[in-house]
Amino acid sequence: MNGLDKFTKKYRLVCTLTFGDIYGQVVVWLIGIFVILALSLSLMGSSPVLALGAIGLIIVVSLPFLLFAFVTTLFSHIEVYQTNFFDDSALKTKAYSRTDSN
Repeated sequence: MNGLDKFTKKYRLVCTLTFGDIYGQVVVWLIGIFVILALSLSLMGSSPVLALGAIGLIIVVSLPFLLFAFVTTLFSHIEVYQTNFFDDSALKTKAYSRTDSN
C-alpha cells in the first residue's frame, strides 16, 4: 500500500466550490476588459499602435491576477474530513477546513 492509498483511507477531500463563488470575480474582470477595449477603440483613430499595446498589456497583466483569485478561492473551499480508518463508511463529524475557528 503506497502513501496515497494510506491518505485516502484516512482522509476525504471535499470541494465545496460553486459557480456563485467565482461569479463576481468573472464579472469584474469582464467589465475591466470591456472598459479597456472601449478606451482602446477610442484611441484607434489617432494611434493604433498605442491602442493595440494597451489591449495586450491589460490582458497580459490581468490574467495572472484572475488566475490567482480563482486558485485562492478554490483552495479556500477544499475541506479535509477524517474518516474512520477501520470503517470507511462512517465519517467523523469534525471537518478540518480554513473556515473553522479552532
